[in-house]
Amino acid sequence: MDANAPILFFDSGVGGLSVLAEARCQLPKAPIVYAADSAGFPYGTKTEAELAARVPALLGRLVERYHPRLAVIACNTASTIALAHVRAALEIPVVGTVPAIKPAAELSRTRVIGVLGTEATVRQPYVDDLTARFAADCEVLRHGSAELVQLAETKLAGQPVDAAAITAAVGPLADRNDMDVVVLACTHFPLLADELRAALPQAVQVDGAAGIARRIAFLTDGQQWPVQPPEGIAVFTGASPSPILAQALAAYGLNRIHHL
Repeated sequence: MDANAPILFFDSGVGGLSVLAEARCQLPKAPIVYAADSAGFPYGTKTEAELAARVPALLGRLVERYHPRLAVIACNTASTIALAHVRAALEIPVVGTVPAIKPAAELSRTRVIGVLGTEATVRQPYVDDLTARFAADCEVLRHGSAELVQLAETKLAGQPVDAAAITAAVGPLADRNDMDVVVLACTHFPLLADELRAALPQAVQVDGAAGIARRIAFLTDGQQWPVQPPEGIAVFTGASPSPILAQALAAYGLNRIHHL
């Protein structure tokens, strides 16, 4: 394994940075390529057929270009729909992102948990399966919001986020005082952790980023890393990021901008 082979993170936008941040804590020397399918954003309103075709094709091009040692689909929607297709298409390990229903059920005392994701994620059979396996004795409240995804993008781009818009976006979950845990089932949503805590003060937030980082560390255990990792690369399929967004990306170690 080439010590300079990067870890590839893939998302529709900037949400996967919440996963990247956790991975960097565990693997600080890892070279990083972060790919945002900004031309295809948002994923949560697309059909299953669109994503099952688009995501493997884009990841195939990224792997061909950057030769990563491992790919991370840092997007719940893409993972729940296209993970099997991507694994069939690529010859490297692929780590997906799934809603953290198991740890949420382990934490809940009221046995009422929320699953807050995109419309596409919360309707997937994968969520049914996780609920049946790990939260069969819980009432699982599902809510999909495309607005929250856009609000997370807006926040990272340095623009103000309206608290009323957050409250409106979480919808009926805000009315359930007996919900004591909420699963952030979209990697964008941890970027709004403070705003969501204000909108859903009754619920502890749970997401899958730490578990994904542990899985990456496990799969790369014993591999060589560069003594001094190169600057991270952010790849966009659409327009170049604004100067403010580029500054935010640099805070995650992504100092070079490429286009696909």
